[in-house]
Amino acid sequence: MSQIRKRVSRRPAAWVEQYRPKNLWQKLIAAGMAVVLLSVLVMYTIAQWYIFTERHRPLEMGVTFIPSYAEYLGLDGKETLDALVNDLGVKHFRLVSYWNEIEPTPGHYDFSGLDWQFQKVYAAGGDVSLAIGLRQPRWPECHVPEWATGWSKDQWYPALKNFMQAVIDHYKQNPALKSYQLENEYFLKVFGMCTDFSRDRLIDEYKLVKSLDSTHPTIVSRSNNWVGLPIGQPRPDEFGISVYKRVWDSVFTHRYVEYPYPAWYYAFYAGAGKILTGKDLIIHELQAEAWMPDGYPINDPATIKEQTKSLDAKRLKDRFEYGRATGMRDINLWGAEWWYWRKVKAHDSSLWDVAKKEFTKSN
Repeated sequence: MSQIRKRVSRRPAAWVEQYRPKNLWQKLIAAGMAVVLLSVLVMYTIAQWYIFTERHRPLEMGVTFIPSYAEYLGLDGKETLDALVNDLGVKHFRLVSYWNEIEPTPGHYDFSGLDWQFQKVYAAGGDVSLAIGLRQPRWPECHVPEWATGWSKDQWYPALKNFMQAVIDHYKQNPALKSYQLENEYFLKVFGMCTDFSRDRLIDEYKLVKSLDSTHPTIVSRSNNWVGLPIGQPRPDEFGISVYKRVWDSVFTHRYVEYPYPAWYYAFYAGAGKILTGKDLIIHELQAEAWMPDGYPINDPATIKEQTKSLDAKRLKDRFEYGRATGMRDINLWGAEWWYWRKVKAHDSSLWDVAKKEFTKSN
């Protein structure tokens, strides 16, 4: 009788027997699910660790500002920056140094267009993260001057380095300068009119920047479409990532697509990167502008209904909250010129009003 009891007691419960993998495929699926669950648990743990450790750092919420884009929208660049500073209360700006605008002819530099931006930001007690290099924010991404179009790399690269040196020498003593952002999303091959993505050039440019100015941090960024841990060279002072949430998919679905990543997903990358490299991750570009199908110009009041499908006031508020929830403390929003266009040209201040409340919280 005791032997029978032992045999009975060793039998698995009925529900265990029911769900136990019966064949190789079931075992592989079960193992795969276990690996996925374990991976998510590890990622979530790292994310929460990062958010907890960063919670006491001050939040620096800023915007990208490009005067030529404001002019494309039919706005006055100086008036737009004045509104961002004095009405919206923005203190932190990512500004651009387009090669084709600053060096219109070889060896002749015109910094007047960027100087007034620095002066305006500094007078308001703000600071500047300056984009440098060939690839910088906004289409066509690589802003090659007309006189260098068609040149071989052996020709244009020395000219680019001379230009970068001129920019750094001009601004490295400026009291508003906070950091440099070197080559916007350098390895993103699917967007922009760029032809060279060699890692050797990026490494060489980083060395050039640090040789000219070792005082200010240098940031290298990547797109959220090509997320990965920063294990390659160069190892900048900080890493940047762009975060886009709702875009028009023109390839497969032909509809708006909302990326499903929770905020802690980016906190994981920030935390894992810090563990591996000791470097911080910033959001250099948080989408806060409509991304519509081709044929819907963003500067046309007739497309307001379509713009709202992509980004409205509620989604903009959610975007601010999403950025904060990542735990990253340095965040630049993308689309501030468009908020102002909606206010003064389309007579809709809903986006501007949301941004004003959110920047008031951050200051």
